[in-house]
Amino acid sequence: MSSSDTVRLNKFLASCGVGSRRQCDKLIREGRVEINGSPVSELATRVGPNDHVRLDGKRMQARRQRVIAMHKPRGLVCSRDDELGRDTIYKLLADSMHDLHHVGRLDRDSEGLLILTNDGNLSQTLLHPSREIEKEYLVTINQAIEKAHLAQLTEGIYTEEGKLIAKEVERLSARRLKMVLKQGAKRQIRVMLKALGYQVQRLLRVRIGELWLGELECGQWADLTEEEIGMLLRKAHAPVSKRPGKKRPR
Repeated sequence: MSSSDTVRLNKFLASCGVGSRRQCDKLIREGRVEINGSPVSELATRVGPNDHVRLDGKRMQARRQRVIAMHKPRGLVCSRDDELGRDTIYKLLADSMHDLHHVGRLDRDSEGLLILTNDGNLSQTLLHPSREIEKEYLVTINQAIEKAHLAQLTEGIYTEEGKLIAKEVERLSARRLKMVLKQGAKRQIRVMLKALGYQVQRLLRVRIGELWLGELECGQWADLTEEEIGMLLRKAHAPVSKRPGKKRPR
């Protein structure tokens, strides 16, 4: 069997939905993985299409990579199970899709573009801080924003979470803003605007990297094409494509 017919064990396990490659390396080192009945602990181990791989005695099979875009409605929590019994984003998905995990999150009161996937390695890549993937939001606040505060948002605001900076801010009207972030601090926009004396009334994410929400309606989801997955993975400094004009199928 040639090396082109095999893949590293951690990559195979990640494709089975076990977790990221780093998490799979840990499982291998702990001796929890067997190939053809024999335990393995060598991280460089490769497996082919005829090998039988088991984790904790359970047969592993690679799954088809699936990545979806969801237009998250306001009022849903990004969690499989909520300790307070609130509705979650998974109520929008069939039970067979509950193995998908959300890449990043939107808080309960926010809405817009959310990515879910069963590919742990893809998820880790998208979330890694070094990628500095842009996220664009449309924000409505409770009162007209002062001109001086627009500059403060891009210069940086010191909060309990540290210095928070918006890459770009544009006033669309007296109370509506476009904000682009590269940081991934929790509730960043709400925290920054609250520090300046404003309350967010609506927060809609319309873009992640080069991928736009487009005409995906609230509460709907759609499988991403290979081209759209590539848009997510392009470097953050790549030129942003135009919004797709056609409506996504569900």
